[in-house]
Amino acid sequence: MLVEDKVERGKFHAALLRRDSTFLGTFFVGVKTTGIFCVPTCGARKPRLENAEFFTEMKDALRYGYRPCKLCRPTEAARQPPEDVLHALRLLKDRPKQKIPDGCLRENGVSPEIVRRWFKQNYKMTFQAYQRMLRINTAVQELKRMKTVTDAAFDSGYDSLSGFTYTFKRLVGDVPGKGRDKATILLERIPTPLGPMFIGATDDGICLLEFTDRRMLESELGDLQRRLGAAVLISENGHTRRLKLELDEYFAGTRKRFGVRLDTPGTDFQRKVWASLMEIPFGETASYQAQAERIGNPAAVRAVASANGHNRVAIVIPCHRVIGKDGSLTGYGGGLERKRWLLEHERKYGDD
Repeated sequence: MLVEDKVERGKFHAALLRRDSTFLGTFFVGVKTTGIFCVPTCGARKPRLENAEFFTEMKDALRYGYRPCKLCRPTEAARQPPEDVLHALRLLKDRPKQKIPDGCLRENGVSPEIVRRWFKQNYKMTFQAYQRMLRINTAVQELKRMKTVTDAAFDSGYDSLSGFTYTFKRLVGDVPGKGRDKATILLERIPTPLGPMFIGATDDGICLLEFTDRRMLESELGDLQRRLGAAVLISENGHTRRLKLELDEYFAGTRKRFGVRLDTPGTDFQRKVWASLMEIPFGETASYQAQAERIGNPAAVRAVASANGHNRVAIVIPCHRVIGKDGSLTGYGGGLERKRWLLEHERKYGDD
């Protein structure tokens, strides 16, 4: 849809000027003077308001004759890694027990500089550090299968026990012999139509699903580590793979309820509130007051709001479906525009 409301246009233009990532996926901007369209975070020069047209769906920008920007690549899933990074990840998947140095990347036509820059920006680590985390996670899984430390080290690609022990202790927080009982949170970054998200999972289920630009993300991860006594490693497991499939179905409008297992540590009250959130049907909303009444404590409106704010599993535990008593949108960790998009998305497919 072409946005014609002056207030909405002004709001979107302001978000464009500050490159606000919380608006990713909620609008696209067509630039009349160049004939291209971009996402809100594009690094290209920003158009004046009178030279901009805003669309709530990409197909409308294309229908109006705009071409995708070559810088921000709006037709790809929001914030999909560049091709060099995708190629490096494919190499890593094909050779899980081998180190992939810069020379190997260059031999395969991949720029180590692009890969390094992307991993530093999105994971706060180098590609080499990312590889070490994957190999250590392999070792953790091997140890849990009661393999010896030596077998786990060599099976995960290490050729030195001392090097393996040093890296294992630094990343997991214990020596390999004791590390077989150490809990781990596996973290993976995924693209979505609303911007990149982090999935976190333990052996028992999904414990985290948050937009990567959420301000509370670091403290949420720290709280999870303390509650679970767990180390954070970059990797995936069956729970993260299932959630990725279910999220794809959700964004396509074919899934209205998630079936993935959850592992959500919290107080008894918080867990009760989170369970009540999952009872709000797809395509519907409820107020904090209604939620408090649902759990049998009508006076606990503020406590319910606080518990909602501590939900670490966005979308699956649908705190975006809670609105003000007067019908207004209220705070959402991913940003109000994402909340608005999610509610409109569910209304669109709710009657199907």
